[in-house]
Amino acid sequence: MRFLFSCSILGKEAAKLRKLKRYKPTKFMAEGSRYDKEAADAAVTFINCLKHTKGEWYGMPFELIDWQEQIVRDIFGILKPNGYRQFNTAYIEIPKKQGKSELAAAIALYLTCGDFEHGGEVYGCASDRQQASIVFDVAVDMVEQCPALKSRIKPMLSQKRLVYKPLGSFYQVLSAEAYTKHGLNVHGVVFDELHAQPNRDLYDVMLHGSGDARKQPLFFLITTAGTDRNSICWEVHQKAEDILQGRKIDPTFYPVIYSAADTDDWTSEKVWRKVNPSLGITVDIEKLRVACENAKQNPAEENLFRQLRLNQWVKQSVRWMPMDKWDKCAFPVDAEKLRGRTCYGGLDLSSTTDITAFVLVFPPLDESDKYQILPFFWIPEENIDQRVRRDHVPYDVWERQGFLYTTEGNVVHYGFIETFIEELGMKYNIKEIAFDRWGAIQMTQNLEALGFTVVPFGQGFKDMSPPTKELMKLTLEERIAHGGNPILRWMMDNIYVKTDPAGNIKPDKEKSTERIDGAVALIMALDRALRHDGDEHNGSIYDERGLLII
Repeated sequence: MRFLFSCSILGKEAAKLRKLKRYKPTKFMAEGSRYDKEAADAAVTFINCLKHTKGEWYGMPFELIDWQEQIVRDIFGILKPNGYRQFNTAYIEIPKKQGKSELAAAIALYLTCGDFEHGGEVYGCASDRQQASIVFDVAVDMVEQCPALKSRIKPMLSQKRLVYKPLGSFYQVLSAEAYTKHGLNVHGVVFDELHAQPNRDLYDVMLHGSGDARKQPLFFLITTAGTDRNSICWEVHQKAEDILQGRKIDPTFYPVIYSAADTDDWTSEKVWRKVNPSLGITVDIEKLRVACENAKQNPAEENLFRQLRLNQWVKQSVRWMPMDKWDKCAFPVDAEKLRGRTCYGGLDLSSTTDITAFVLVFPPLDESDKYQILPFFWIPEENIDQRVRRDHVPYDVWERQGFLYTTEGNVVHYGFIETFIEELGMKYNIKEIAFDRWGAIQMTQNLEALGFTVVPFGQGFKDMSPPTKELMKLTLEERIAHGGNPILRWMMDNIYVKTDPAGNIKPDKEKSTERIDGAVALIMALDRALRHDGDEHNGSIYDERGLLII
């Protein structure tokens, strides 16, 4: 019935189909469910009769690639005993350029036109209206190239809506203001690039927007991997992983993830083929080779390659510090042997409930010596367990290992830190302490009263760029020693850098996915050390080198 219905809508175009391949239903078919070939054929037939809309593929029949057909047959062909679809949510996580937008548009059109849902409401969602319009615009072009659909669909382009007249159903783009979406009676949602959602509001509203009148709503989520592990996408990704690994069971949830493992060699073409199922069709391996070579030459592009081409969840879109180079600088630092040595401090208080960082940088005594780093970190004692559960960061382990200090109460006790720094001043010759001028006024006044020289340090490009670039240079040259401190390493790995048109850079706390307070404190301390390097020669390293462009 459904298969004949699709053929009758699309007419002679349905006869152009290639023979369908052998198909094995997903292992996630629930007990009692069955594979209905007619229902699956109807969806595959409908989609294969559409046409591509981009580049060299424009106007060619949309013949589903193997991985796409597997998904379509599983979603639309596996039915519960009552005849309705088993899967209500499909999560597809896949690298870029696999034909994601075309598949999403085809699914949206089938839900609107071929699903027998009178008055069906199908919505296209994304992080913003422009992103959601990408899939919608593909659907519009598909309709334009299909006379059978064009005669039955009324486009309302100003409203970003396609109305299928025989059923009174529609497909429409929604903007991201979730609070306006209550009261929808959702039959289908196509959610593009879920990883880019700024919060979970739109997702929650749409997921709970199907009323009892909808017997088989479908939430089709398709995305590449993201960077924010506190996001709704990471939450859904984790659920998909748990189901794939057998740790959870949800017969209504259909998981598909094409991703390289963390232990995979990201430069291996064998790995590329494993995670790019459209390689050789929509993805040119030569372009992957070029992108990989660029990533090898420029550490800032490695994470982009991993995220977009290998579908790995990474710390941030642009990796600033190559961590293999950072790890090579884990030379031992003996705090006792540094007694009496000249050093410079950097203080980043952050907020009273977050991590406070104080870092000392000891300039080298001669050319064979290195810039030695002593970092110190504090968090409130009362909420450490809560933070471990919330942030998935081993604060408790670091405390037991002696890398992290706690202060009494549920906020950082600045008085305790002032006393701690005073004691450090008795062991080391702390020449200056640089601090972020915002939010540290009282504490810096107290430190001045204790006899320290404190220097306000701006967080803009002017002040941050020179020492940030110098830190990278010293790291690449293995001229720093940080002792392998795990907290500082974590923070260095979290850094996202912002660049201005002149090529200046600075750490961006807003875009860095997790804490970077220690890295900022290190950069400020390093600046003071560099500015006083060679004081006996009446100059500084900046006078000799100028600004570095890396």
